[in-house]
Amino acid sequence: MKAQTVILFFVCLCTAIRLPAQQIEISSQRKAVRTSGDVAAVLLPAAGLTGILICKDWQGLKQGALAGITTLGVTTALKYIVDKERPDKSNHRSFPSMHTSVAFTAATFIGQRYGWKWGLPACALVGYVGWTRVYGKKHDWWDVAAGAAIGIGSTFIYTRPFAQKHQLTVTPVAGDGFGGFYAAMTF
Repeated sequence: MKAQTVILFFVCLCTAIRLPAQQIEISSQRKAVRTSGDVAAVLLPAAGLTGILICKDWQGLKQGALAGITTLGVTTALKYIVDKERPDKSNHRSFPSMHTSVAFTAATFIGQRYGWKWGLPACALVGYVGWTRVYGKKHDWWDVAAGAAIGIGSTFIYTRPFAQKHQLTVTPVAGDGFGGFYAAMTF
């Protein structure tokens, strides 16, 4: 209960505070750094999936998929609800950072599932992803911090031992014109 309250407070704080957008022209160097961050953001989930396949960790596949789906859903919804302009003024989908939320989901999953020897390098790479999003003027630090909180929170909800301790159950639900998932847990 404490972790969810802290994450909810942090997300609310991030949505309430808006820093002025920086008006800096994007140089070719910034674009190159931003591209390297894009690549790293894709490598982390690929590394998690590779670990799952090598270890034949089918329970981990389920947990990682649920964490990933939750991360994508929450991040996408917040992008449209908050409607914050990007620092480079390219659109109004700055908050929170999707690259960072997905990368943090993968890095946290790798650490939770396979231990610190694999999680530590993943954490270093995810820090780089967040930095590239700010340096490349796609996000400010609030966007990146919120993305990190969403990714970490989503992973802790579904990845053992948290899910086991709180008796997490996820059930598909379908009805007249709707579909989705029902999730329940004890605190």
